[in-house]
Amino acid sequence: MTTSSSGYEAVGLGDARRSAGYAAVVLDGRGLVTGWSAEAERLLGYRAHDVLGLSIDALTERAEGQRPGAWLTRWPGSGRRHEVAFRHVSGRPLRVAVTGRRSVDTAEGPALLLLLTDAEDFAAGQMPQAMLQGITTQSPVAMTIYGPDLRVAWANAAARQELPGPFAQYVGRREDELYPGSQVLSAHHPATVTQLMGTVLDTGQTVVGLHYRGRPPSDPDHEHVWSLSYYRLQDDEGRSLGVCEESVDVTDLHLAQRRLALLNEASVLIGSTLDLDRTVGELAEVLVPQVTDFVAVDLLADVLDGREPDARSAGRHGDMRRAVHVSVREDLPEAVVTPGEPVAYPEGTPQWHCLAVGLPVLNAVLDPSSPWLLRDAERSSRMRTLGIHSHLVVPLRARGITMGVATLMRWRTPEPFAEDDMLLVEELAARAAVCIDNARRYTREHQSALTLQRSLLPHELHAHTAVEAAYRYLPADTEAGVGGDWFDVLPLACARVGLVVGDVIGHGIHAAATMGRLRTAVHTLADIDLPPDEMLAHLDDLVQRLAQEADAAHPTGVQGVVGATCLYGIYDPVTRRATFARAGHPPPALAHPEKAVEFPDIPVGPPLGVGGMPFESAEVDVPDGCVLALYTDGLFTASDGDADTGLERISFALAHPDRPLEEICDIIEQALLPEHPPDDVAFLVARPRPIAAENVATLSLPFEPASVGRARKLTGDRLAQWRLDELSFSAELIVSELVTNAVRHAQPPISLRLIRTESKLICAVSDHSSTSPHLRRARLGDEGGRGLFLVAQFGLRWGTRSTENGKVIWAELPIPRPGTGPPAP
Repeated sequence: MTTSSSGYEAVGLGDARRSAGYAAVVLDGRGLVTGWSAEAERLLGYRAHDVLGLSIDALTERAEGQRPGAWLTRWPGSGRRHEVAFRHVSGRPLRVAVTGRRSVDTAEGPALLLLLTDAEDFAAGQMPQAMLQGITTQSPVAMTIYGPDLRVAWANAAARQELPGPFAQYVGRREDELYPGSQVLSAHHPATVTQLMGTVLDTGQTVVGLHYRGRPPSDPDHEHVWSLSYYRLQDDEGRSLGVCEESVDVTDLHLAQRRLALLNEASVLIGSTLDLDRTVGELAEVLVPQVTDFVAVDLLADVLDGREPDARSAGRHGDMRRAVHVSVREDLPEAVVTPGEPVAYPEGTPQWHCLAVGLPVLNAVLDPSSPWLLRDAERSSRMRTLGIHSHLVVPLRARGITMGVATLMRWRTPEPFAEDDMLLVEELAARAAVCIDNARRYTREHQSALTLQRSLLPHELHAHTAVEAAYRYLPADTEAGVGGDWFDVLPLACARVGLVVGDVIGHGIHAAATMGRLRTAVHTLADIDLPPDEMLAHLDDLVQRLAQEADAAHPTGVQGVVGATCLYGIYDPVTRRATFARAGHPPPALAHPEKAVEFPDIPVGPPLGVGGMPFESAEVDVPDGCVLALYTDGLFTASDGDADTGLERISFALAHPDRPLEEICDIIEQALLPEHPPDDVAFLVARPRPIAAENVATLSLPFEPASVGRARKLTGDRLAQWRLDELSFSAELIVSELVTNAVRHAQPPISLRLIRTESKLICAVSDHSSTSPHLRRARLGDEGGRGLFLVAQFGLRWGTRSTENGKVIWAELPIPRPGTGPPAP
């Protein structure tokens, strides 16, 4: 600095010279410049020899009315800074930040040291300093600097809050020494933070937003989660000085995100099916171990049984049952009762209060001396043994009714239940309660539909002369409910038998009711002995009428869809042939003893209800030892939906028709059906029982009155041959009346057939007339009209059936068991 010869060191210009970036100016007591530094020359442009001895006011811009040197009086002490308008040597004004400091007195009076700097540059320089000061003392972001050896070198105030005691005791320690047992919550980074900092130090790569879980020294009893960022520190020449860590405690945010993730998981998991037990289990699966160490869900017995719950019965002994309980331990040490057992909560217990008012009960810190625990020695003992310290009971409410309670307990998790936990569990319980109520309603409707359907299906297949039969009916285990599959074995005239299997479109009570109407119609039509193609034509008309009724009742079409498929066949044990017709249904399977399973080519008609197309029938030879199988499409599409594969599996299951029919049914079920079939399955397996030729007598009769006597004689001779002499009178009377009726009222040719079964004698007369006789009561003066009346009186049953060329009138007589006489007329 260029200065006057007096007082250079006295005014402390050595300090000014060391003040980098500041211009130093020394004034005497009169305000005259006595010292001018090179920095002042660069700042204002004046050389020292031009300003020494001048008043400092000559270099400033003075406001109007301001007296000279007034601004110099602002520094009675030191340290304050003011802004003064100086005039640059070029004439332009320059705003200058000025700091004044009084010094020792000189011969000219007290000296004043001024430190000058450009006001704009000074303001810009202050910002980084303020920022550094804020980061060091005020920032909520914790900053820790680790040296090249990855040991603590410095920490700001926020970081030191997590390190209780003098900070000096932590300097030189590694991160894993400060936070033992901590964990990096990312699979894409090294397992420890120390390893991560080593990578940052070596590569210079910045890491941002790494989540880290651990227990800080200031709060060792609770886990915290931090969001960490790392970057390398280096000097101007690029040498590494260490790593800076910035951390923000995001524990609350992490817990909130975990709760949201849990709610999202629960919305997907809970209620995935309409199975009540599974729904309750899904709630427990969500809660353990994410929220609690143990959960027990108790429901009203009405809910578990699918009935409408009665809130007034809640809490009474026997009205609630344990639905499920889950623990972090497989041996379930917390459980007092087992699933399915009744559970009672006396008055005063948290569960009783929860059921009574429908609000949760939180015991964040469980008091073992609580009266309800003192009255329950077993629960109290288990809680003390396990160290259960926190208890939460939440109601399961839907549609304003409390259907049960969920009890949560913590003993392995050190943190007690908090308000946030209670709100989370309430939300989960509310969602689960709706799903439980939906499952209960579905269970009720499913049971109703299943009960209805099973009541409409045959309870058992009675023994029949023509066939031995076995069946399986397996309702679908789906949300749609049971379907409309049905089957039947129908006794027909002349020892024949009708075999039918059908499938109504849709599921639920509507399909089951439609199935019942169709099955009733099949029984009615079978009584008049229609051939299979005519049977299906009548059923088609019926289904069309039902569809019209449904459309009228439900114009929106929600319940208006009515349709069905059906396979109907008639087996004649005398001819050993079966006649089948089908309406959109799979063909029957015919299993032979010594060759591959056959699927007869039966002309397929449209499903019932479509209309507009005729149905055709086809005859199939059924050799001795064969087995017939009729089934719905759910059988061969259950596994993978492929019909060809299903038919191959059916062939495999029927490969040995000599097996017992129940065994064949078991094989079919095991080979073709999964544990829970997606659609209803019904199948019927029948082994025909042909009637031996020696048990059948057929006689063609001339179309003349003399044929009546011939028929009576044939009947008597054959009954004697069959050792059924006790039936001769009744049988001959019936045959004579039937033949007489044919000769008088029918058309030739006529024939008589006698069929002997194990329990019946069948007398059948056929002719080529399409007119059917009617039973009537003859008056006293009538000469005729008593024939069919006598037939009805002496026979067990009688009837008429149409054939291609005419009709058959038949009557049955029961064959008396040994030791019994002939039937009374």
